[in-house]
Amino acid sequence: MKALVTGGAGFVGSHLTEHLINGGHEVVVLDNFSTGRRSNLHRVAGSENLLVVEGDICDPAVVDRAVAGTDVVFHMAAAVGTFMIRDHPMESIRTNVYGTENVLHAAYVHKARLLLASTSEIYGMNTKVGLTESDLRIIGSPLKSRWSYSDAKALDETATQTYFENKGLDTVIVRLFNTVGPGQSGRYGMVIPRFVAQAQAGEPLTVYGDGSQIRCFCHVHDVVPALVALIEDSSAYGKVFNLGSTEQVAIGDLATRTIAALGSTSEIVHVPYAEAHYPGYEDVERRVPDCARVREQIGFIPSRTLDDIISDVAGFVPAVVS
Repeated sequence: MKALVTGGAGFVGSHLTEHLINGGHEVVVLDNFSTGRRSNLHRVAGSENLLVVEGDICDPAVVDRAVAGTDVVFHMAAAVGTFMIRDHPMESIRTNVYGTENVLHAAYVHKARLLLASTSEIYGMNTKVGLTESDLRIIGSPLKSRWSYSDAKALDETATQTYFENKGLDTVIVRLFNTVGPGQSGRYGMVIPRFVAQAQAGEPLTVYGDGSQIRCFCHVHDVVPALVALIEDSSAYGKVFNLGSTEQVAIGDLATRTIAALGSTSEIVHVPYAEAHYPGYEDVERRVPDCARVREQIGFIPSRTLDDIISDVAGFVPAVVS
């Protein structure tokens, strides 16, 4: 097939692009390189099956040209990361809402199937262990930019489902739960690459709050094949799927495990949320998915553990690209 990957030079998008090309597919990457990097694509840069288009999903003409002639669109482009949302809330909302509408419209016009990469942030402050796709959203005040990402992605999901139900566009919605792996940057608030970089440098690992908050992390090499399997399964169209690991870890314990795994001499320091983000920042105590639906749909079971993730992040050597 010929696929468009929006945000294809980003972390997940670049791994997806590489996976598709290695599978013999043609790929068009659309990226504005605001957070994506050309070096992320270095392993497939010389492939005749890769076309990289520099452009913004908020430009409908650019999106239309990129979608034309493709069979499937993997819509991975988004403004992500707590720091990005904190520092650029309006730009993030515009990218995540207006950009997605452009991509949906172009996919409909050109009759391309579409997979929307959504997020576990959809669930907001719902701390249920084993969140299912039908569980309620519990969101904080709209006056706090913390929740603008969740709200924007919820609108993305609504728009995607509307295109499926009212226009007949074949769509799949995937809610990613902390996808991690080699090549991910810690610049935008992603905790594992930040911890690994600090441990490798012998610097203190900065744990926000008391470190008791629970998260689940899934290796990108487990996630990417599942994305392809879902969009290739017509019985998945019109559905939403949690996609992640159910292996729980407290962030404080994650810091300890990172130090131990790397043999680091780093210490752990706790930083109040008011210093790390802003006064009144609301974190989520626990976010653990139930992935029974995607397991039943395509047999998804992550094969890599948290220790594998830490090792792979630590072992990543950035590409030198001229």
